[in-house]
Amino acid sequence: MMQLKQRCYKFSVEIINFIGLISDKKIYFSIIDQLIRSSTSVGANIVEARASSSKKDFIRFYEIALKSSNETGYWISLIKDTFLQNNERISELKSENEEISKIIAASILTMKKNL
Repeated sequence: MMQLKQRCYKFSVEIINFIGLISDKKIYFSIIDQLIRSSTSVGANIVEARASSSKKDFIRFYEIALKSSNETGYWISLIKDTFLQNNERISELKSENEEISKIIAASILTMKKNL
């Protein structure tokens, strides 16, 4: 199984590549910007957790990653419901984001139990 850090990185790359397919209409600029920010933040916070100074700090980075993943799900859903092309690809990205969110959430619960 792919490590979470690698999976988040791969997901960020997939989002960036997908965005290249989206219309360049001005209406999508803000949504695309938010999606890039939130999706790349997930992996960045997982990586940042490795340099944390305590277990509580480590958990906090995972909580931020989970929030970013939840936000990413919102932007993906918004694109899915407003952008009619590549719906299959959008569904795949949405599914991968949901799986990453579940992994992060389960990790947080486990870490909090072990505090």
